[in-house]
Amino acid sequence: MLKKVLLTVFLVSASSAIWGQSSHTDTTTVKHSYSPMGFANNLLNFAQDHLHFRYRSGGSSTSGFDCSGFVRYCFRNFGLMLPHGSAAQSLLGNEINKSEALPGDLIFFKGHNAKHNRIGHVGIVTEVSDKYIKFIHSAWNGGVRYDYLESDYYSKRYIGIKRVIGLLDMVPQRNGFKKRR
Repeated sequence: MLKKVLLTVFLVSASSAIWGQSSHTDTTTVKHSYSPMGFANNLLNFAQDHLHFRYRSGGSSTSGFDCSGFVRYCFRNFGLMLPHGSAAQSLLGNEINKSEALPGDLIFFKGHNAKHNRIGHVGIVTEVSDKYIKFIHSAWNGGVRYDYLESDYYSKRYIGIKRVIGLLDMVPQRNGFKKRR
C-alpha cells in the first residue's frame, strides 16, 4: 500500500513538472512550461537516439528492447510510467483517428499473424502527413528503426492509435494504469 501511495505522489509530482506551469509569476522572469508538443519533440529526439539498438524479447533497456519495452523506456525517461506489454499499453489513453494522429501518439498493430485481432506490437508516431504516418519502434528484424503505416506489412496489421501524452488523470494499478473516474 505504501508503495502505491509513494508511486502516486511521484507520478503526480512528475506530471506537474512536465505539464504544469509554475504558480509563481515573476514579472522579470519568464518561467518555462512544457506543452504536449514540446514533450512529444523531446520524447521523439530521445527515441531517435536509440536507433539501431538491437531487438531483445522482453527487453526494456539499452542492452535490447522489445516493442513495448522500447516505448516504456522512452516515456519513463520523462517520468511517465507505462506498463510493459503492447496490449496493456493499448488500454491507456484516448483513441485517435488516423487523420488526427500527432507525433508522440502510440500506434498499435496485430502480431505476426494478420488474421488475429490481438494487439501484438506498438510504436510511437514520429511524423504525420496526408499521405503517410511514420513511426519508430523496436522490431524483431532490425531493432529500433523507423517504418511507415502504409507499408504492406504494417497496413495489414494496423489496429489503432492512442494518445497518452497530456493525460494527467492516470493512477497506478497492479497491472499498469487505470483511468481515474
